[in-house]
Amino acid sequence: MGCGWLGLPLAKALIEDGYLVRGTTTSTNKLGTLQKEGITPFLISLSEEKIEGDISGFLADMEVLVINIPPKLRGGKKENYIKKMQLLLESLKAAKTKKVIFVSSTSVYGDINAEITEETIAQPDTESGKQLLVSENEFKNNPEIRTTIIRFGGLIGPDRHPVTILSGRKALNNGNHPVNLIHLDDCIAIISSVIKQNWWGELFNAVYPFHPPKKEYYSQEAEKSGLILPLYALNSQKSGKKIESRRLIHVKKFVFKTPIQS
Repeated sequence: MGCGWLGLPLAKALIEDGYLVRGTTTSTNKLGTLQKEGITPFLISLSEEKIEGDISGFLADMEVLVINIPPKLRGGKKENYIKKMQLLLESLKAAKTKKVIFVSSTSVYGDINAEITEETIAQPDTESGKQLLVSENEFKNNPEIRTTIIRFGGLIGPDRHPVTILSGRKALNNGNHPVNLIHLDDCIAIISSVIKQNWWGELFNAVYPFHPPKKEYYSQEAEKSGLILPLYALNSQKSGKKIESRRLIHVKKFVFKTPIQS
C-alpha cells in the first residue's frame, strides 16, 4: 500500500522473487506504470473520513500487507494520520488480513542525545513522530493481526540524498551529531527478509551501522557530487542521537550491504 519512492522498487523486487503483488496508487496516471511492472494496480485513496476505491478487492485473500504511507503533516494542509490508519485497520480486520509490515520512522524517538536501540522508550517531539507512534501501537496491540514495525532512519538512494538540501547552507547546527541513514536497497532487503524469514510481531530499527559526524559526512558527500559544501556552526555539541539496529544485526544476523557513502 503506497507505491512511491520505496514502494514501487520494493514491489518490483518482490515480483522478481516470485511473489504476486498488488499495489495502490492515488493517481490514475500511475495505474499503467504499475501494471507495466507486473503489479496488479488499485486506485485507492485514504482520508480521515473514508477510503475511496476497491479496498476489499485489494485486500481479498492477501497474505501480507506492507503499509508504506507516511504522514502528510507539512505545509498548510495537515491531516489526522491516526484516523486514516484506524480506518485502514478496520478494513484489514474485515478482510481477515493476518500479517502486516508497518513502515515507520526513527522520528518516534524524538531529538534526544543518546544511543538508541529497540529497547529505548519512544518520546517523539514532532507531530509526525507522535502520530506515527500512536499508529504503530494501533496495529501492534491488535490481537487479530501480527504486525512487524520497521523504523527506518533517513532514506537515501536514487535522486534522494539530504546533501542536496544542505548544500550551500550556513551556520547549520549539530555538525558533530552522528548521521542515521539507510539506502533504499537495504530497506528492500529488510522488508523482504521479514516476509521470507517470518519475522512477525517484531520491532526493528533500520539504520546503516556507520555514524560519522554530520559535518564530516555531508562535506565529503557534497565534495564528491560537486556541490557547495554546507557550513556548520563551530559551537556544535559532540553528542546526538545514534540509532543502533541491534535486533537486525545481533538477533537476526542481517547484513547491511549498501553503504551510505557514494
